[in-house]
Amino acid sequence: MKVINKKVGETPLEAIRRSTKEKATYAGRLDPMASGKLLVLTGEETKRREKYLGLDKEYIIEVLLDIETDTGDMLGLPKEALQETRLSNNIIQRALRSELGTHVREYPHFSSKPVNGKPLFVYALEKTLDTIEIPTHEETVYHLELMDTRFISSAYLINYIQDRLSSIPRSTLPEKALGADFRQDEIREEWKNLLPNTHRGFQVLKIRAVVGSGTYMRTLAMRLGSTFGTKAFALSIHRTKIGLYRRLFSIPFWAKLY
Repeated sequence: MKVINKKVGETPLEAIRRSTKEKATYAGRLDPMASGKLLVLTGEETKRREKYLGLDKEYIIEVLLDIETDTGDMLGLPKEALQETRLSNNIIQRALRSELGTHVREYPHFSSKPVNGKPLFVYALEKTLDTIEIPTHEETVYHLELMDTRFISSAYLINYIQDRLSSIPRSTLPEKALGADFRQDEIREEWKNLLPNTHRGFQVLKIRAVVGSGTYMRTLAMRLGSTFGTKAFALSIHRTKIGLYRRLFSIPFWAKLY
């Protein structure tokens, strides 16, 4: 067992193939546009994968306001809000506090959660989500900390997004056919069409999040946007810790880190 660093643009399996020649699997996936720590199991530990699936995580995420995507991150089709949001720290802090605790949430439509033997993202791509009941699960948010806020220009944003999207390797695998290899060409074109007509700034919130297993940062970003009365998506997601997060006499601490 070891922890490797997954790069932006890689799938977990691509990160494993880059890092080891051993037969291996991972516990706790990271989306292609997310980076950071990935727990890799080798040898006999691969048979005990379930033991590691419930571990807590820490992320540093950047939430960009006034644009949303259908995936919740930049690897999705964007839509701009017709407003320019400027939030005070007090408003942001209240929204972060409202997310704390355990809540029942729908799985993201663009996720690998199976329904009737088919991943949810396939229904989303087929536009047949209305034919099924979206499954739910519990998500726990232990701690959210506003680290910083900043403003970026539309010119900076398009350059940043195009650079990040260019890091995604091309694939001709049959299983990628429906999604047109993550819909890369369509998504790049939509971003290109959206932002050149926009000459404005966007507020970005940098947040440290400590969460239980299975808590999606993409949907957290989208919910925050809704709470603020606008749209939002996760501009970046970086996993910084994997382990067991506990409290002793109301004092939080990491009881174990991998």
